[in-house]
Amino acid sequence: MKLVFASNNQNKIKEIQKMLPESIQILSLEEIGCTEEIPETAATIEGNAILKANYVTEKYGYACFADDTGLEVEQLNGAPGVYSARYAGEQKNDQDNMAKLLDALLNEANRKAQFKTVIVLNYNNEQQLFTGIAKGEIMLEKRGTNGFGYDPVFQPEGHTQTFAELPLETKNTISHRAKATKQLIQYLNSTL
Repeated sequence: MKLVFASNNQNKIKEIQKMLPESIQILSLEEIGCTEEIPETAATIEGNAILKANYVTEKYGYACFADDTGLEVEQLNGAPGVYSARYAGEQKNDQDNMAKLLDALLNEANRKAQFKTVIVLNYNNEQQLFTGIAKGEIMLEKRGTNGFGYDPVFQPEGHTQTFAELPLETKNTISHRAKATKQLIQYLNSTL
């Protein structure tokens, strides 16, 4: 089975392909000829995932899934949330985003946060939503070199290392994306 993953983020594609059975092959947006930027104008993480999945299905005719992820920080009333990728500006720079977040939490005792991923699947003329949440807290400084995004400043509950310090194999069992992807895989396996 071939499914389009509405992303050109090679880190995400690699992470998800590793979790899928060999019978499911992931195609990137580039591989289907989608080179334009898909609008992410919704006010919610769910909304953006739906926009991306519908864009690919309607314009290219593929069964597809799309995800959107946000980091929600309790002390910041859920920010950066839907704006996580461009928290420090439209240049979408991970280092700038982390610097702005650490600055916003300077001198704050409450550092509770959660990563939330929503995956939207358009398959067999139906739409399914899968949500994964990883709770944890924001560290005082960046630690680790694995992962991407906010991984160096996020320490998941029950662990003493950040996502960027954990081996990918461990992260892929506990992360927000892993949890949502497991639901996606269970659903696909039940419909094949």
